[in-house]
Amino acid sequence: MVEVLRGDAPVLVIGLGRFGAACAGELDRLDREVLAMDENLELVQKWSDRVTHTVQGDARNIDALKQIGAQDFQVAVVAVGSLIEASVLITANLVDLKVPQIWAKAVSQSHGKILARVGANHVIYPEREAGERVAHLVSGRMLDFIRFDDDFVLAKMYPPKFIRGVGLNESGVRSKYKVTVVGVKSPGKPFRYAEANTVVTNHDLIIVSGTNSDIERFASLDR
Repeated sequence: MVEVLRGDAPVLVIGLGRFGAACAGELDRLDREVLAMDENLELVQKWSDRVTHTVQGDARNIDALKQIGAQDFQVAVVAVGSLIEASVLITANLVDLKVPQIWAKAVSQSHGKILARVGANHVIYPEREAGERVAHLVSGRMLDFIRFDDDFVLAKMYPPKFIRGVGLNESGVRSKYKVTVVGVKSPGKPFRYAEANTVVTNHDLIIVSGTNSDIERFASLDR
């Protein structure tokens, strides 16, 4: 039976390096309760007024995790990926404490495989994912790009000429290029969901979805 987690469940973040601190800070901005743990007292003090709770401790020691109540968390993020042995041991400790959802940072494919075998539910490759994202953006055709595990892509871009000034249903964008315009942003206005009769102008931005190859082909069209 799959356990359903609350969307506002408190999150334990272990490691306050760049990745961990960014994760903890964003969770705090989303009004999630956060307990951030790090061995480094200086980092703990630095973030003490930016997240809900911070604590100094060595998460490689399962007793230290028990003392902070790690076993009571539904979600934990292991953000110490650059220290491979430590990240594996911390992940194993969280598995032993039966934390339902464990997100762990990996620095390589082999590191990620070990984390998954130990019991991490989600393995994150921030450096690799950032590199892939930049590769799609440097062409200048896309303004933002997100790829999901199953090759499903969301991208923000300026609209190609052929879909401007006509309804999306008339442009044939889906039948011709196998992509879907899901959102449109006009200058000075918020994004709105695209509908069949939505007309895109020269000054708009669009959000499109589709496979990686279809999005790349669509992004290369004349603007």
